[in-house]
Amino acid sequence: MTTPSLDTARTVLEELVDAGMRHLVVAPGSRSAPLAYAAAAAQAAGALEVHVRVDERGAAFTALGIARATGRPAGVLTTSGTAVGNLLPAVLEADHAEVPLVVLSADRPPELRGTGANQTTRQPGIFGDHVRAAVDLLPEDDVPARLAGVLDALAGRGPEGPRPTGPVQLNVALREPLHPGPEDGPELAARAARLASRRGARPDPGPAAVAAGPVRAPRPDAGTACSVVVAGDGAGPAAARFAAACGLPLLAEPSSNARCGPHAVGAYRLLLDSPLGRRIERVLLVGRPTLSRPVGALLAREDVVTAAVRPAPVAWFEPGRRRERELTSWTEAAAFTGRGAPGWADAWRQAGAAADEAVVRLLSAGTPATGPAVAAAVWEACRRDGAVLVAGSSNPVRDLDLAARPGPGSPLVLANRGLAGIDGTVATATGAALGTGRPVRTLLGDLTFLHDVSSLLLGRGEREPDLQLVVVNDGGGGIFTTLEHGALGEQEEYRAVVERFFGTPHEARLDALCAGYGVAHRRAESLAELDRALTAPVRGRSVLEIVVDRSGLRDLHAGIRAAVAQAIAQAAGQAAGQAVAQAAARPAGER
Repeated sequence: MTTPSLDTARTVLEELVDAGMRHLVVAPGSRSAPLAYAAAAAQAAGALEVHVRVDERGAAFTALGIARATGRPAGVLTTSGTAVGNLLPAVLEADHAEVPLVVLSADRPPELRGTGANQTTRQPGIFGDHVRAAVDLLPEDDVPARLAGVLDALAGRGPEGPRPTGPVQLNVALREPLHPGPEDGPELAARAARLASRRGARPDPGPAAVAAGPVRAPRPDAGTACSVVVAGDGAGPAAARFAAACGLPLLAEPSSNARCGPHAVGAYRLLLDSPLGRRIERVLLVGRPTLSRPVGALLAREDVVTAAVRPAPVAWFEPGRRRERELTSWTEAAAFTGRGAPGWADAWRQAGAAADEAVVRLLSAGTPATGPAVAAAVWEACRRDGAVLVAGSSNPVRDLDLAARPGPGSPLVLANRGLAGIDGTVATATGAALGTGRPVRTLLGDLTFLHDVSSLLLGRGEREPDLQLVVVNDGGGGIFTTLEHGALGEQEEYRAVVERFFGTPHEARLDALCAGYGVAHRRAESLAELDRALTAPVRGRSVLEIVVDRSGLRDLHAGIRAAVAQAIAQAAGQAAGQAVAQAAARPAGER
């Protein structure tokens, strides 16, 4: 007779693999042991890839990175008690970013709950409405029947039609014995082999993006307007195709994965307060923009009409809480934007090129490295060698937004923009590398690195990802220097307070930390040395550190804004002069 808890565990994993799960990240524990044994058998049969991590928080973000990068459900398994609580940050991110994360939380059976039994708390419903569905699976339950609704929610199927995907919780109550008996071994192997034989070989769908659908140009009789397309996180390539079809400027954040094509404008946020930006009449949103205040100010302008194309429901806002008009198809979007007004896209292309050149000149003028200069170098390295780029929150992703020049071969960019936290970035990048099997570069700050440095721990025998962490080390929290706190910090009254509570200075030695975890470390002393280091292929895990000075950040960004303003004014003057010259060259009757 086989062990009941092992039977439950096998059936749970079979249902999840049949639902598309290909990776499970396991944190060790006793109560979850039946699921661990079943997972080991599934991996041995080739039905599932299993990764082991000692820290539940890092395990959850590793699974999140796998699911985000592949578009498939990925699971994290924990024992009971505080282990489950450690999953909350990743669940919150998965909720707001619509990532299909599967939480497998082992639990005590009903007779032990509420008795003060060891490692026992109220796990059912622990994640509240941050999961799409949850089930408390009891020992006597019919597993397939009880899981059906949860698996529908995981796939984005609701009783009334499509709904956003996202995290789900399977709380699995398991009675002792929790280890295989004499008859369990052959049964585990046989069922795992059957599971592997029916596992489909479908390719991974890839990161979530706004559904493409038919992207066609507006009808010939459609009007023209000074419209722009703003592509936020998760917009996908469809946004670039739409902008090209309609002849519209494309203002694309790095993690939109739409920052490509002839209509993409690089340093767009520096143009929004220019005379050109003030001509904008209509904005079409695709995906979720989160990075810049200038975009927020654009969307709030009373003289600008906004709409968003959302062919499917999204989870990151509540209906009625945003001002833009909802469109459900690209055909509606084309009717809203119309064609670009004559010369509109060209004007943005010229201004964008002038802004990009101004940024490049300023960043390469001095020898000390800066965050935007490092971001530009990492972007180009990923463009050259095809590595996936994971962008850390805070300054790094904004530096990319400023300095990453659009063009052919733009890299795939992943970022935790659901709640835009710095936590779990190392683990997320690790998951992206494990899930895709591709080299990954991660651009992140020193605090982001230190916050998740424990995710460098890799057990003996675990698969090592090809992952390079490029750490921009400014000895604290640089982003606050660019905000209002930075202005206060220039005053003697607040200087010490701002530095302590927002700058959070430290003297951590990243090389020593890396040595402790057995990860290669290299420190680049200049941009030239950084460029040389980035030419090496990403093999195994390594940390590439470059030190920058955050004390000059406010002056740096003020200088960039001034240089861009001057460049676009000159470009506009040259364009006007060319237009006058062309008009003068035409015969009088054609003027």
